[in-house]
Amino acid sequence: MSDEQFDTRERQDPAGREQDLFARLPELLAHAAANAPGWTHHLDGVDTRAVVDREALAKLPVLRKSDLMTRQKEDPPFGGFLAGHLSGAARVFMSPGPIWEPQAPGLDPWNGARALHAAGFRKGDVALNAFSYHLTPGGFILDQGAIALGCPVFPAGVGNSEMQVEAIEVLKPAGYLGTPDYLKVLLDKAAEQGRDASSIRKALVSGGALFPSLRQDYEDRGISTSQCYATADLGVIAYESAAREGMIVNEDYIVEIVRPGTGDPVDHGEVGELVVTNFNPLYPLIRFATGDLSRIVPGQSPCGRTNMRLAGWMGRADQRTKVKGMFVDPAQIAEIVAAHPEISKARLDVRRDGESDVMTLSVETAETGDGLPDRISATVREVTRLKGDVVLVAPGALPNDGKVISDERDYG
Repeated sequence: MSDEQFDTRERQDPAGREQDLFARLPELLAHAAANAPGWTHHLDGVDTRAVVDREALAKLPVLRKSDLMTRQKEDPPFGGFLAGHLSGAARVFMSPGPIWEPQAPGLDPWNGARALHAAGFRKGDVALNAFSYHLTPGGFILDQGAIALGCPVFPAGVGNSEMQVEAIEVLKPAGYLGTPDYLKVLLDKAAEQGRDASSIRKALVSGGALFPSLRQDYEDRGISTSQCYATADLGVIAYESAAREGMIVNEDYIVEIVRPGTGDPVDHGEVGELVVTNFNPLYPLIRFATGDLSRIVPGQSPCGRTNMRLAGWMGRADQRTKVKGMFVDPAQIAEIVAAHPEISKARLDVRRDGESDVMTLSVETAETGDGLPDRISATVREVTRLKGDVVLVAPGALPNDGKVISDERDYG
């Protein structure tokens, strides 16, 4: 099986790709160490010229998001990891945490065009982008990739489903960009209102799991749905092709799979934590631990692309969990508990209701009156930016298993 290529690089000889990446890496490391104080400190004692293969790369320290957040608080906004001046950034974003991210200059700084092309988007296709454009880079990641590909974008953002289905009927977009479950919300809303949404024939989704039942629902409606794996820090790291056999690592990234909590590469095919190195000269991230679990799929894709393949998202190395495209962190649950002295312990359960993610926060408390569930629910929304149900339970009722966030979704 093969499909039209975006460029010749995605079908180059794997050994040649590896050689090219590691020929460029010493220059990136030297640039980072010379221009970003955070990297100067992090790479102290490293001979950047000697990092010419994966074995040498594996000896460098891993940078974890928690460490980056700490450094950013100590030295705002970027913790000293910006290799240049803020004036060189096109935009600056504030993701939950908070964590600050600069947008590098250029037409497609997050490398989204290749994933869009693999999903079937072509020049002239109008794309409805339902990722959030508010505060975080989510909406801009594929927005910029679509523009680079020559696809006009309707920047719909999140919510306002009635206005979005009106826009679908009028603009007749060829494709949808957004979280996996929100497309169903729009299609169902269009059907409810008698509006024509039949123009949408392709979709590129991210920010959550594309469950098999949901993908089949879209296929039954005549919509070919592909996934990409992207993060606010790094951009589009991997993407699906028409082969639907794993996610192909994007060009200009070095991806490693390491044992969670360490920087040690696991055996080929073993599940571990994704660690990624990009080649962003303004905001280089070297051995950046994503906190996500995956494994390498052996062999090459039947579509003809030759880069490494990942099995997709297989959970979190920590309890940090993505819900409707937003991460919820154990520290946020602690913040909610601290805001309500009545709570002695809390546990967030994430499940599926139909094709949507739902959150339920169970709290141990001896208090039951004075509108406590509603007040806690308001705090949940304020802290996580997501709606969640609140259930009051007796002290000692929650499991003693160390879990603050329990992901109960079935990813099979």
